[in-house]
Amino acid sequence: MLQINGLTYRIGGRLLFDGASVSLPAGARVGLVGRNGTGKSTLLRLILGEIAPDAGEIVVHPRARVGRLAQEAPDGPVSLLDCVLAADTERAALLAEEAATTDGHRIGEIHERLTAIEAHTAEARAARILAGLGFPAEHHGRAVGDYSGGWRMRVALAAVLFARPDLLLLDEPTNHLDLEATLWLEGHLASYPGTVFIISHDRALLNRAVNRIWHLENLKLTSYGGDYDTFEKTRREQMDLQARAYEKQQAQRQKIQAFIDRFRAKATKARQAQSRVKLLEKMEMVAPVIEDHAISFDFPAPAPLAPPLVAIEGGVAGYGETAILRRLNLRLDMDDRVALLGANGNGKSTLAKVLAGRLGLMAGELKASPKLSVGYFAQHQMEELVPDQAPLWHMRRAMPEVNDTRLRAHLGRFDFTAQHADTPVRNLSGGEKARLLIALMSREAPHLMILDEPTNHLDIDTREALVAALNAFEGAVVLITHDPHLVELAADRLWLVDGGTVAPFEGDMGDYRRLLLERAREDRREARAENEAAKGTGGSATAQNRKDERRAAAEFRQRTAPLRKAIQAAEKDVEKLSAEKARLEERMADPTLYDGPADRLTALQKDLGAVAKKLEAAETRWMEAQETLEAAEAEAAVG
Repeated sequence: MLQINGLTYRIGGRLLFDGASVSLPAGARVGLVGRNGTGKSTLLRLILGEIAPDAGEIVVHPRARVGRLAQEAPDGPVSLLDCVLAADTERAALLAEEAATTDGHRIGEIHERLTAIEAHTAEARAARILAGLGFPAEHHGRAVGDYSGGWRMRVALAAVLFARPDLLLLDEPTNHLDLEATLWLEGHLASYPGTVFIISHDRALLNRAVNRIWHLENLKLTSYGGDYDTFEKTRREQMDLQARAYEKQQAQRQKIQAFIDRFRAKATKARQAQSRVKLLEKMEMVAPVIEDHAISFDFPAPAPLAPPLVAIEGGVAGYGETAILRRLNLRLDMDDRVALLGANGNGKSTLAKVLAGRLGLMAGELKASPKLSVGYFAQHQMEELVPDQAPLWHMRRAMPEVNDTRLRAHLGRFDFTAQHADTPVRNLSGGEKARLLIALMSREAPHLMILDEPTNHLDIDTREALVAALNAFEGAVVLITHDPHLVELAADRLWLVDGGTVAPFEGDMGDYRRLLLERAREDRREARAENEAAKGTGGSATAQNRKDERRAAAEFRQRTAPLRKAIQAAEKDVEKLSAEKARLEERMADPTLYDGPADRLTALQKDLGAVAKKLEAAETRWMEAQETLEAAEAEAAVG
C-alpha cells in the first residue's frame, strides 16, 4: 500500500530524514511515534505529495483512495449528516447523475454501483459515526456552523471515517475528542477495513487501534510489529543488547590495541601486531546507544494548608440564568488526585472554573482556604502567548518582582535550557508551548492544580514525565483529559460529570469503559426497537414508551446509587468484622491463654466486645439500607 525508499528531506537547512526506508502492507494499521519536532507531520505531507523529498521516493498504490483528516473545520449551514454524507464523493456523484439522466441502461448501472458501495446504508453508517463521536441523533440535522471549532473538527473526522478510504491518514485524531469519543474511535479504527496510518501520542489508542509501530528517531524510520507496549519492550531489549555488544567490542578493541602498542616495536612480534592492526581496521563498529534527552518536570512544593482546600455544599453552577450543574456536594484536600469523567458538554470545564474560582456559584456555598493558590491550565491559553517573545519574557511579565536567575531556574524545572528560555514562542513546538503554559501555571507553587487537556501537544515521553511529576506533587490535582493512560497512573479518584450533576465514580477506567460500551449497546438496541416499532401501527408511541421506561430506569438507578453503595460498604464491613471476631474467638478458645497473665485475657475480651458492637452496627446498617432499597424498588414497580 505504501513504500518509502531512501527518503531524505531537509527543511530550512535542518535534516529531518536521511535515507529512511520502510513499507506499509495493505490492511495494516500503523502508528507513527517519535519526539516532538522530529518530522512526523512533515512525513504525512510527503506521503500526500504536498512537498517533494530531496532524495528517495514515496510510492502509494496507484489505485488506492487516500483520505486524510481535513486541516480546516467544516462550516456553514449544511447539516451534520449531510456534511458527512458528502464525504463519499462517488455516492454523491452517482446520486446526482441518477437524478439528471433519463437513460434507463445508465440508471441500471448506477443502481448496481450504488448497491456495490452500500449506498443504501449510508445514512445509517454516517449517523452511527456521528453518534460515536458525541453527536446525539437529535442533533444530526443541525447546521455545522452552529458548533465550535473543536466540535466541527469532530465532524471533519466523522467525514473522513465515513468515506472509508483505502489508506486513511490521521494526525493526532484524539486532540479534539473527549474520553468517551476517544474510546469509541479506538474500537472503530481497530476494525477499520482499510489501511491506517496514525500519528499519535495517545498510548491507549496506539495499544488498541494499531498492529504496527513506526519509530522516527535519528533521521530514520524503524518498523516494529505489535502495539505500543510491545514496541517499547522490544526497543528496550534491542537497546540493551546493543549496549552490551558495544561494551564487549570496546573491551576487545582495547585488548587488541594494548597488544599492538606493546609489541609493534619488537621484531619477533611485529607481524602479529600488524595483523591485529588490520583486524581493527576491518572490525565493523557497533554503534553506541544514544538515547534522546530525557524530559523531566518538577512542580514546586506548596505550603501545607489545613483541610479542606475547597468544599461545595448544595452548589448550582452555570452561566447567566442557565444552570449546568446542580446538587454539587464536593470536597478537595491536599492529597487528592481527581480525574473528571463525562462527555464534552456535560459540565467538566464548568466545574473546573468553579474550583479555580473563575466562576461563582448560582446557589449553594463554596468554602475555600483563604490562603489557597490555584494553578489553572487550559489549551486555549496558547492563544494568549506572544509569538515574538521568549519564555523568559513571559515569566517576567507574570512575575515582575522576581529576578531572572529565579525565573530561569523555574523554567528549568520544565526542561527549558538557557537557549530555549530565550527562543521566541513562534519557534517553539506545540509541546514546548504546552510546557511553557504549565511552567506559568505553577509559578506560585499552587496548592491545587487544575489541568484541562494538558497532554494534547505532548509526546509520549513528555507525558510520562508529566505523570511522574504529578505523582510527586505535594498538592491536589484535578484532571480533565481524554488520555486514559494519564488517568490510570495519575488519578486515585474519579468524579463522573453526567446528568447535570457530579458524583464519585466507584470503579476504575476499565469499569468506566465497560459502562460506556453498555450504554452504546443500549442506544443501538433502542434505535433498532424504534425503527421496528415505527414500521407497525402505533410504532412511534411504543418507541416513546420504551424510551420513557429506560429513562425512568436510569433515573431510578441514579437515585438509589447511594443506597447500593451503602449496602456494598456495609457488606464489606460485616465480612471484615466477622473475620476479626472469628479470629479473636479462636484465640479465646486457646487453653494456654488462661495459664498466662490475666491482663492478656482481659485485653482480648475487650477487643472481642468492641468488635461485636461494630459488627452489630454494620449488620444494622446493611439491613436498614437493604430494606430501604427494597421499598424503593417496590414503589417504582407499582408506579
